[in-house]
Amino acid sequence: MNPVYIAADNILSPLANSTKENFERIRNGETAISKITDTSLFYESFYASMFEELVANEEYTRFESICITSIQSALSQTEIKLSSPDTLFILSTTKGNIELIEGKEINEELRSRVSLFNTAKLIAEHFGSPNKPLVVSNACISGVLSVILAKRLLESGKYKHAVITGADVLSRFIISGFQSLNAMSKNPCKPFDKNRDGINLGECAATIVLTTDKSFSKNMVVNGGASSNDANHISGPSRTGLELAFAVKEAMTASEVSANDLSFISAHGTATLFNDEMEAKAFNAAALSQIPLNSLKGNFGHTLGAAGVLESIFTYHSLLEGIVLPSKNFETLGVSENVNVNTLLSVSNKTHALKTASGFGGCNAAIVYSRT
Repeated sequence: MNPVYIAADNILSPLANSTKENFERIRNGETAISKITDTSLFYESFYASMFEELVANEEYTRFESICITSIQSALSQTEIKLSSPDTLFILSTTKGNIELIEGKEINEELRSRVSLFNTAKLIAEHFGSPNKPLVVSNACISGVLSVILAKRLLESGKYKHAVITGADVLSRFIISGFQSLNAMSKNPCKPFDKNRDGINLGECAATIVLTTDKSFSKNMVVNGGASSNDANHISGPSRTGLELAFAVKEAMTASEVSANDLSFISAHGTATLFNDEMEAKAFNAAALSQIPLNSLKGNFGHTLGAAGVLESIFTYHSLLEGIVLPSKNFETLGVSENVNVNTLLSVSNKTHALKTASGFGGCNAAIVYSRT
């Protein structure tokens, strides 16, 4: 099969507009999370990562605008064109333009505007893409699953390149939904910590450009990936972690790497009681309890459909830099099985890293990135 390489990327977040600047600021210990007191979003204050100004124009919504900006930035770094029939566009999102329904009477025109496929088509057409776009909307594994799907399509020879954009913006609909589950923390979130009590949400658009043409490579390969499902509960994860462990082991086997080859694990790490507990059990079941682990949720919050793309970019850039980022806000381990949460910026010369994700409906995904 054709190797799949990283050609370019972009992160558009409340912290910065480029991958380089976002990476530098996180490396310096900064966070995009702040206290939000906008009562039009929720009647109580909450912590989240949100753009200060994110205004739609006459042609594009807030969501579409950040997607287009991120894609433009990523494509400016490479000669790969989204207008080529050899290039596939994949949109990873959980809610897309859902905020358009707030306070509106639902009609066919609005249904069409909110449709995730129509949104992806609109974005693809902006760049002159001749291909039908794909939408991956599988809860919070959408981003990682998009990379796995793109890799398989490129390996098959159906396309030579793929542009993957993960994005979500916050709205009353999304915030009230997570509040109704009592899933949001009233403080900055603390993944894997004994005092964790929920998530912070976040806004972001992140883009990865993949290719089978080695001349475009940035010395990074998308290695093996796999997915699984708990079949446990619509919102609660597995109580054993065995299903995520299955996906992890499948991804590592496909990548031909062992635990000793891994520099670190970029965990989903939402800071909810059940997710972090499940992940800890999964990493133990996969014999990875001693591998350094981090979560970026304390830096960006949970960016939903963008999370897997955003955190993948940080994963392979950490490999390129030869470092392991710390897990922000972690103090004391608060899960029943031991995991090696990284607390300080550290150095590692190993060339492989594991990225995991889990989401509502019991879905799990894992992928290995490798430095060439």
